[in-house]
Amino acid sequence: MTSTFQDQMSIVSRLTPQRTLNAAKVWTSYWISRMSGSPLHHGLPISISIEPTTSCNLRCPECPSGLRSFTRPIGMLKTDLFNNVIDQLASTLSYLTFYFQGEPYLNPKFLEMVQYASRKGIYTATSTNGHYLNDENAKNTITSGLDRLIISIDGTSQETYESYRIGGRIDKVIEGTKNILRWRKELKSKTPHVVFQFLVVRPNEHQVPEVYKLANDLGVDRVALKTAQIYDYQKGSDLIPSLDKYSRYQRDANGIYSIKNELLNHCWKMWHSCVITWDGKVVPCCFDKDAHHVMGDLSDQTFEEIWSSDAYREFRSCLLRSRSEIEMCKNCTEGTKVWA
Repeated sequence: MTSTFQDQMSIVSRLTPQRTLNAAKVWTSYWISRMSGSPLHHGLPISISIEPTTSCNLRCPECPSGLRSFTRPIGMLKTDLFNNVIDQLASTLSYLTFYFQGEPYLNPKFLEMVQYASRKGIYTATSTNGHYLNDENAKNTITSGLDRLIISIDGTSQETYESYRIGGRIDKVIEGTKNILRWRKELKSKTPHVVFQFLVVRPNEHQVPEVYKLANDLGVDRVALKTAQIYDYQKGSDLIPSLDKYSRYQRDANGIYSIKNELLNHCWKMWHSCVITWDGKVVPCCFDKDAHHVMGDLSDQTFEEIWSSDAYREFRSCLLRSRSEIEMCKNCTEGTKVWA
């Protein structure tokens, strides 16, 4: 079993002098901007998320992919677009997440793209619902060099699991997990670091102790409990946990629910990371699920042109001035504990 310490050391080991200098520039410019209230930005992103696809096999109730509710196009990330992005950013990029919306393993070129980024010395991670981790995909996941594999397992019984992961099968997730761990052992690989992600909602909160036991029995490296984002949370939801420590929201005296954190006028994400959609649109963060705030298009702009553009500068300026002016920020967890 690979340890959390080994995983952390794997991230640190990717820090070349150029990546370290870039991170220092980004961190410094963020704090100067936060203190001055004026957007200053030096350097390129430390981490990015890129979307292999918007397609998904499940119909989870608080997910645009699951609800089939996108207004933006559905599609698959192409390798030439991906390779172009990585070639532009590899020297300064430390961390790459293959996820935004959708199920990454539905993209037939997904693991080839992981391998391409891994060969550039970038730490790679993805999040999957675990239904496509058959024997072949499991072996190819190990050989791709993927560093972290997050497997969503939001229940320990079929009844509980499918109450949120609609259309899913818990036995497929467990079988896929076993395939990954078996191939990791057979190939004598230290990666990927396998994480069970348990999205805590009211129907499954009673199974939190059980998911730790299941992970231990299987040999999973870590369990991460995650609070759930609810879109129309003000009037409450059957998904909001009864246990307050697992909820992003609190019920006020008037019976209306509100997000726990204050809407402070700063955001580290806007300085160190961004999201790239499957068709090459650059958006500020993972809360912009329908790509309402497109900062630029990589089909006809370089990444650096977009990152340093007037549009991005104005967005950062608006955020420093008043985050409440930006609709997607109103349900943001910046400043809230999301993981347990």
